[in-house]
Amino acid sequence: MARLHILAVANKLPAWAEAARDAYLKRMPRGYEVRLLQLKPSAAGKIRKEIPAGTRLVALDERGKDLTTKQFAALLGEPTTFVIGGADGLDPALKKGAALLLRLSALTLPHALAQVVLVEQLYRAATLLTGHPYHRN
Repeated sequence: MARLHILAVANKLPAWAEAARDAYLKRMPRGYEVRLLQLKPSAAGKIRKEIPAGTRLVALDERGKDLTTKQFAALLGEPTTFVIGGADGLDPALKKGAALLLRLSALTLPHALAQVVLVEQLYRAATLLTGHPYHRN
C-alpha cells in the first residue's frame, strides 16, 4: 500500500476547494492511502513534529523542481509526506532538509488551489500507475 501524507498550513479552505480536494481523495485507487493534516498558521512551527518517521519529505515551493506526470508518479513508490506552507511559505530549515523541493506551477497559486492541484496530481499519478484510463498521454 502506498502511504502518502499531506501537511498543509492553512485556515479553513473555501467550500469549493474542500469539495474538489475531497472528491479526488475519495477516488484514489485501491492501495493508495492519503492522510491529510491541516495546521493553522499559528501552529506552522509544529510541521516537523507532524512528519511521519520513515517518509520522504517533499516540500512544495515556487522555486522547486518541475516534474512531468510520470516523474511525479515515481514519487508514489515509497511513503512520502508533501508539505504545503502558508502565506509566508515554509521554514528554510525544513526546505533544506527536504528530499525534494517541488513546484506545482510557475504561477503563484492560492493555497486552496494548491491543495486541489496536489491532490489531483496524486490521483492522476496513482491512476497512471494502476493502468486506469484517467491519465492520457
